[in-house]
Amino acid sequence: MPIKVTMPALSPTMTDGTLANWLKAEGDTVEAGDVIAEIETDKATMEVEAVDEGILGKILIEAGTQNVPVNDVIAVLLEDGEDASAIDGFLANDNGAPAAAPAAEASAPAADDKPAASSAPTAPASNDGKRIFVSPLARRIAADKGIDLSTLTGTGPRGRIVKADVENAKPGAAPSAAASAPASKLAASGPDAKQLADMLGMEYEAIPNNNIKKVTAQRLTESKQTIPHFYLSVDCQLDNLLAARKKLNDQADGAYKLSVNDFIIKASAMALKSYPAANVAWTDDALLQFKHADISIAVATPTGLITPIVKAAEEKGLAEISNEMKDLAGRAREGKLKPHEFQGGTFSISNLGMFGVNNFQAIVNPPQSCILAVGAGNQVPVVENGEVKIRTVMNVTLSTDHRSVDGAVGAEFLQHFKRYIENPVSMLV
Repeated sequence: MPIKVTMPALSPTMTDGTLANWLKAEGDTVEAGDVIAEIETDKATMEVEAVDEGILGKILIEAGTQNVPVNDVIAVLLEDGEDASAIDGFLANDNGAPAAAPAAEASAPAADDKPAASSAPTAPASNDGKRIFVSPLARRIAADKGIDLSTLTGTGPRGRIVKADVENAKPGAAPSAAASAPASKLAASGPDAKQLADMLGMEYEAIPNNNIKKVTAQRLTESKQTIPHFYLSVDCQLDNLLAARKKLNDQADGAYKLSVNDFIIKASAMALKSYPAANVAWTDDALLQFKHADISIAVATPTGLITPIVKAAEEKGLAEISNEMKDLAGRAREGKLKPHEFQGGTFSISNLGMFGVNNFQAIVNPPQSCILAVGAGNQVPVVENGEVKIRTVMNVTLSTDHRSVDGAVGAEFLQHFKRYIENPVSMLV
């Protein structure tokens, strides 16, 4: 019997994804564990491995298709001895829908009966209140063609609307609210730049947004709208840190090469360990205070920002942090991070110092409460004991969720961070 290949859920927040690329073609042999496709999720572009073996008999979702719901059938594998003729019958009878769906229809309560309480999701309803039974593939095609499913009569088992029903229908009515939900969910707020540019005759090139950029835009907008941001800045002298960095790198004999950012990660983790009141997340019922400092680092990739995590950074040495961060950042830019490597985190760092930026304010990455914006280290005159001396100074700005980390807590954290940065030897104790 043919085997369904479905759109996997590659993260807890993933509801749909873009099928970016097929790495196997129809007719290719597939072994369990083979990478068969690349899926663009709300976080990154990730490889999908086959869990069964067989021949890739038919690709149902073409490369580049966006908003493919999780668990939709994207391809069909043929087992030994089967040929392509088995696929049409398989799809006609099942059409990618879960086998339990007809049973659900048969067990539906009569109109006069009081429905039993249940936590399971019900099938979508039409405009007249009747339930609509439709395969996931047919639902997606209907959404693409702008067809109202309530206007169709299904020819599949038990009246289910299948692919052929939708393909034979004429586009007309607008898609249902459920079908249009993904688009409205990611709808941009504010003035319509395209409409204004067209109206004024402004020339432009439209560069389509990928899923990562769309979801990032949505979540940052939600963060600024729902989280009361509070900002605190402090200057840190880097001269001792730079001297320690040079000495450690000279003694490393190529085993590692520490960056200033590695010291910042370690200092942040040590500050959170010594002052855990800042290592928290807000909930309506309680303040969650985390046991470890899992540091998320903002990394720019060709497809957008992603935040790989150095977990339990307070327990790791500078060399381990440096090597781990190089590996995470490299794989982040290649879109090869695994979900657990970028999901979670208790505290974020965004460093733009390498671009010459002296000061900026970052947006809190929910559900975290803090993000540290790191500027460049510049040589400036500093007054010490009545004398003017030239020191290398770095400005950092802490953005906090004021519900969980107020001004006093944020200021105390920065004092701990500053002490570790200016006295790097203390991080080694």
